[in-house]
Amino acid sequence: MSKKPKDPEIIVEAEVLPKEGAGETPGEANVSKRSETIDVSEATGDQDKSLPTAPQKRSAPPAPYRPADPLERYIRELQAHPLIDPEEQTEIAKKFKETGNVELARQLVTANLRLVVKIAMEYRNSYQNVLDLIQEGNVGLLKAVKNYDPYKGTRLSYYASWWIRSYILKFLLDNFRLVKVGTTQAQKKLFYNLVREKQRLEAQGIKAGPKMLADTLNVKEKEVVEMSHRLSSEGGEFSIDRPLGSDGDSSATPKDFLADDATPVDEELALKQMKAVLQDQIEEFMEGLNEKERAVLMERLLAEDPQTLQEVANIFGISRERARQIEARVIEKLREHMRRYIDGLPSSK
Repeated sequence: MSKKPKDPEIIVEAEVLPKEGAGETPGEANVSKRSETIDVSEATGDQDKSLPTAPQKRSAPPAPYRPADPLERYIRELQAHPLIDPEEQTEIAKKFKETGNVELARQLVTANLRLVVKIAMEYRNSYQNVLDLIQEGNVGLLKAVKNYDPYKGTRLSYYASWWIRSYILKFLLDNFRLVKVGTTQAQKKLFYNLVREKQRLEAQGIKAGPKMLADTLNVKEKEVVEMSHRLSSEGGEFSIDRPLGSDGDSSATPKDFLADDATPVDEELALKQMKAVLQDQIEEFMEGLNEKERAVLMERLLAEDPQTLQEVANIFGISRERARQIEARVIEKLREHMRRYIDGLPSSK
């Protein structure tokens, strides 16, 4: 004897109503009862359409895969850009050189973005953020597409690799340390080739001294010694607030031994007072001069851009020698005036 099937209505209520202690409010239960339903009779074999139905659990569409690593995400996004055969790239480059169409340039750039990633990964041990290297390489790629001449028979990828590598190396040189280690052409050559050339010579059993390296790289021996020091740990950067003591307990820091080119406050104050006194004495001295002497003093002795004796002589219609005599008399009077002032100062004893 077959068992009687359970009442579908009971099944529905068991699925819709919240369990005791589940933390669902009565309002939420009512909302669940009004949810979109399916026909329960299909599951029980009953054809009665008037029975309440259980809510359908719809699965959300799968979210697109987004890697957490920005570099991995960028590499995945490159897959959206199709590759172009070298022959086709040459044809596109010819059309771009003739028309200057930006869309053609975009096709050439996007087709070679993977090349930038490949070259940038060669320097991942030299710089932590590979995306920065890729960004600089992309700038080099843009420059390569702009200057590429397809009629010379060179593939765009080969030509662009030089531009990409050049921009990446320049970025590494500029950001190797806070203080630039290579500014001249010889220093740049040493930065890129010194360590590699030294390792090559030592691998052959040759002692790579500064003189031999200088002759090999066609630079001065002094520049080799200087760059070797800059690239060593001793030539690295350090904080001027770092304690000088080996145990870290010393209060002295490199900042305490830096020369201060600023004028001390007491000297600056003394200089300001001396200028004020001199200004007062000059004004008092000018009261005892005649017109010609005052003009010589102002135009020859006190002016930032003094006039010549001939120009002063032309003002008063006198000879150059006469103007020189007036100037000598004014200097003597000024010397005597300041001597009397200094003699009248109270003694410091």
